[in-house]
Amino acid sequence: MILTLLIGLIFTAVAVALIAQAIIAARLRAVETLTQIGHYGFTGGVDLEGSPGLRGLFNDIASSIGTIVVERMHLFNEDLLHKQLIQAGMYRTSPRMLMGYQVLGVLGFPALWIWFAVGAGVSTAFALMGLLVAGLIGWMGPTSAVRRKADARLYRIDYDMPELIDLLVVTVEGGLGLNASLQLASERIKGPLGEELRIAIQEQRMGLSQLQALENLQTRVPTPAVRSFVRAMVQGERLGVSIGQILRSLALEMRKRRRAAAEERAQKAPIKILFPLVFMIFPAMFVVILGPAVISVFNAFNG
Repeated sequence: MILTLLIGLIFTAVAVALIAQAIIAARLRAVETLTQIGHYGFTGGVDLEGSPGLRGLFNDIASSIGTIVVERMHLFNEDLLHKQLIQAGMYRTSPRMLMGYQVLGVLGFPALWIWFAVGAGVSTAFALMGLLVAGLIGWMGPTSAVRRKADARLYRIDYDMPELIDLLVVTVEGGLGLNASLQLASERIKGPLGEELRIAIQEQRMGLSQLQALENLQTRVPTPAVRSFVRAMVQGERLGVSIGQILRSLALEMRKRRRAAAEERAQKAPIKILFPLVFMIFPAMFVVILGPAVISVFNAFNG
């Protein structure tokens, strides 16, 4: 019990020190930046506040802790985390903020577990085992949540691509250009696909060409349907092939691909249901069916 209390005090002290350093470092960086801006002659008002509310405070603390960890330890791959955050649609979350939440999780979950273990009076061995599990959950929790969100978002985009192709076929054959068709589709389509289309349109307004915006879309959303769409548009633009015919063929291909994916998931269903069937359903059935027979046999032997 004394060892558990000492470990809890150590984690609490480290957490308080990191949070205090993060807050002070963020404020010092803000003051330094404003001083540099003042040297350049900028006289407008600058808002020192970050995001409003408690969530904004946690985001600032996490960003500061992530910056400290990256600059001093170099334990993270920022490029990989940045790609995962973009695929998840978390454009306002920086990789260092995610790293800061990982560090907070490593410190916070074990501290909560120690508080619970001390209150419940569990054994030292079980407390140490729970401490390791809590630290692992706190470390892997944020990145696992981002990966799950990214996978769900990419699947939703891939699923909505045939509807986008159908809309582009109607508008292109109705007389609109590809850029105008994409802009109209971005206003009509909701969800992650509509968000990515609006980002591509905004990039074109900021000076990128249509092909560059589409290639950036493929980089942000590396799904088979988006890759096929971007490749077809690039080839049609460079070779001068009719966009309408390309889109019709692409729509047919994507619907076949979505049907094949649905059949694949249907074929995986028996394998996925095997575990709950064997370990949850069959035991209950055996108890209900064989229970009376076993009781009758025991009564017969006892009699």
